Amino acid sequence: MIEEKFPARVHPILAKDSKSAIIFRRGPSNFVCTLSWDLETDNFNLGQWLRGRIYERRSDISPDGKHIIYFAMNGKWHSDSKGSWTAISRAPWLKAIKFFPKGDCWNGGGLFTDSSTYWLNDGYGHENILDEDKLIKRDTKYIPSENYGGECPSVYYLRLQRDGWILKERSANTKYDSYSIFKKVLIDGWVLVKTAHEQVDAPKGKGCYWDEHACVNEITGENITFPGWEWADYKRGRLLYSEKGCLYSTTIKNQSQIEEGKLLYDFNELVFEEIVAPY
Repeated sequence: MIEEKFPARVHPILAKDSKSAIIFRRGPSNFVCTLSWDLETDNFNLGQWLRGRIYERRSDISPDGKHIIYFAMNGKWHSDSKGSWTAISRAPWLKAIKFFPKGDCWNGGGLFTDSSTYWLNDGYGHENILDEDKLIKRDTKYIPSENYGGECPSVYYLRLQRDGWILKERSANTKYDSYSIFKKVLIDGWVLVKTAHEQVDAPKGKGCYWDEHACVNEITGENITFPGWEWADYKRGRLLYSEKGCLYSTTIKNQSQIEEGKLLYDFNELVFEEIVAPY
């Protein structure tokens, strides 16, 4: 039987106070790499690869774009990493400057509360075996506004709301099939709608957490759905989205039209390579 091949999965996270972004590019399923993205020049630089899984929805980039926090798993349960871990590194690299072995896949990851402090999504607890950068400190006062469970929504939904998305609806069809609807206000009456699915037995090529998108004009009633968009956001006057392993940008033309997307980068041809961080 020929194994079905899917495009790379591409999930950027935009830094709140800078022109920087981090991109998590996954594929095949047990390989993932990071890239930096300069939103002013649209230059991309490869960071590092990991043989394993990074949970991009439990990850974040600092507001100044200099650091990332991520949750990863390689299944080596008897190693120093305990098989899963949270780490903080210098963007776009994965080499840890703070390293928290965990040993399971509940909770994990975290958020930056500013450029020098972070919240650790601790759950059942991390160990701390590396703490090289004393200028980046754990925010012990931050308390999440809501509890979205022990997996990806526990960080992802908090990050979306922090970055300007408005949670409009949470719906549960069944215990294993639910969704949450977020909206971000654009310009000229347009709103970007993100439906975040939490679904066991999701469509092929999707994980159990996946998003779909639409643009709705609240003045004209125009409603444009984009079933192929895997990720989307709006920054610096551009509507940005990923589809079929590629990253695109587009602009809003008027109250009834959105321009055709411009290809920024095709991530599909990237293959694993050993890369050493420069620190």
